[in-house]
Amino acid sequence: MDGVPEPHTGWTFITNHARVLAAIADNHSARIRDIAAHCRLTERAVQKIISDLEEAGYLSHTREGRSNTYRIDPTQVMRHPAEAGLTVASLLSLLVQDEADRTTTGPQPQPHPQATA
Repeated sequence: MDGVPEPHTGWTFITNHARVLAAIADNHSARIRDIAAHCRLTERAVQKIISDLEEAGYLSHTREGRSNTYRIDPTQVMRHPAEAGLTVASLLSLLVQDEADRTTTGPQPQPHPQATA
């Protein structure tokens, strides 16, 4: 099927919901097609995730002509009890970075917090 990304096998650190939210944070007027390609998901999966995020109050959209502009509520807290009190803004600060940095410098290793001598 043309336009459907190859599935990923194995586990990942970041959920598809977080990936979609980060893609929207990078571009508030991104098309579902572009979000799907960026996240390696189907358009249908992205539509469902956006619906989930809107229903839970993390995301809203405004229709502008034939496109949508999304608004993320950065004050919403994370859903899992282990992240109690952490906001969407704190998650996005870890996930969203300039695309140029992502492609030119790649990930930079971070020292372990307890690895200081």
